[in-house]
Amino acid sequence: MKRKSRTQYAALPYRMREAVLEVLLITSRETGRWIIPKGWPHKGLSPSAVALREAYEEAGLRGKIKRRPLGTYSYQKRLPRDKAVLCKVEVFALEVKRQLDHWPEQKDRIRCWLPLADAAVLVTDSELQELLLTLSGSLGRGVHAPQMNSETPQR
Repeated sequence: MKRKSRTQYAALPYRMREAVLEVLLITSRETGRWIIPKGWPHKGLSPSAVALREAYEEAGLRGKIKRRPLGTYSYQKRLPRDKAVLCKVEVFALEVKRQLDHWPEQKDRIRCWLPLADAAVLVTDSELQELLLTLSGSLGRGVHAPQMNSETPQR
C-alpha cells in the first residue's frame, strides 16, 4: 500500500532585533535551498518537541517553542532513485533565546537571520512564504513585516 503523504514538524525561529522581527533560515543539505529546520516524528516526543530538537540539530538554536502550530505547508520531498513523497509540515514558532557556536549539522548548513519579507523571497515553497508573511500577526505582537531589503544573502 502506498502512502499519500507524510508528516514532518518544523520550527520557525524568530527574534526581535532593533524593533524588526527577524526569522532564521537554513540551507537544505542536498539542494542548498533556503528552508526552516524540520524533521520526521520521533517516538516519545510531541510534535513541538520534535521541532525544537530539529532547530538545535540543524541550526544550533535554543529557545521557547509554542505548543500549537502556526500553520502548515506542503512540499515534495525528494527520495533516492528519483522518487518523491508529498510531505505536510506542521510549523511551530520558536522564540530564539540562544544561538550556539557549535551544533551537530553546522558543517552541512548555512544559517542566516533575515527580516520576514526578505526571508519570504528566498524560500521556494509558496505556502511557507505565506506563513512567513503572516508570522507577526500570528504571534500577536502587532509587528508588521518590513519592506524588502536588497541585501538578501545569495548562495
